[in-house]
Amino acid sequence: MDGGSERDEHFLRLSFAVARRSLAHGNHPFGCIIVAADGEVLIESENGYLPDHDGTGHAERLAATQACRTLTRGVLAKATLYSSAEPCAMCAGAIYWAGIGRLVYGLSEHRLRGITGNHPENPTLDLPCRAVFVTGQRPTEVVGPLLEDEAEALHDGVWTK
Repeated sequence: MDGGSERDEHFLRLSFAVARRSLAHGNHPFGCIIVAADGEVLIESENGYLPDHDGTGHAERLAATQACRTLTRGVLAKATLYSSAEPCAMCAGAIYWAGIGRLVYGLSEHRLRGITGNHPENPTLDLPCRAVFVTGQRPTEVVGPLLEDEAEALHDGVWTK
């Protein structure tokens, strides 16, 4: 587990609130926010699996797409994406291609896979996001897992239905 600052914990807990909102809206409990270097929350994104059963509708991928459309490269390079769970390989790729310079996440992919098992709506990849980022041509700073027990609690009872 990587240690984060009080600032990181604050914003990570905001991503947990987005994940809870996602669950309240009938979706999977994943959420993320993108925060500018000055602490302004620029984007909030819930999981978008439903209603269309879009397997690519992960919160981080949706946030990265919105970021590319609305923010400059300079802002993105200095921004941090806070995610309730470690981004999968697809989302790590989206974060990289969007040029977001930093990532902080709660629940690890490895621990998530233990929670979801072989649930058909979340066939979790047990591939650390760092393994994706290390192959890139520019660095992406990663902090996590952080507050992992709190992040895991977001999934209580969800994947047994």
